[in-house]
Amino acid sequence: MSTQESESDRSGWILFAVIIMFAVGFARVISGISYLDDSNDVNNLTNALFGDQLWVWGIWDLIIAALAFFAGWSLLSGGGFGYVVAYIWGVVVIVQGFIGFVVAPWYSAAAITLGALVVYGLSKTDRTTMA
Repeated sequence: MSTQESESDRSGWILFAVIIMFAVGFARVISGISYLDDSNDVNNLTNALFGDQLWVWGIWDLIIAALAFFAGWSLLSGGGFGYVVAYIWGVVVIVQGFIGFVVAPWYSAAAITLGALVVYGLSKTDRTTMA
């Protein structure tokens, strides 16, 4: 009985990771387009990593979104490559959260938490039961 419960927990963690990656991917597409548009709605980022070059942040957010979409789609189809990309995505989101902590502490804390939950969920999942 406990074996069946642990297998359902594992698939739940994968589904959680996929949902988080798709949600963050959509949010990053919207923010990336906003950065590329050089919108005035964006906070002052002159002290941030890339300075006031909003187009660089836009490209960065679109790259993060593409990684999230690819990894989520691959995980849904049982692909092992998406598993690796999802780990990389989680680590990149955590690192970016630490980099942006001075500029946006609540956003960074949320990003670090979500990235850590995705990495934790992937590490709790046995890759042999995914296919």
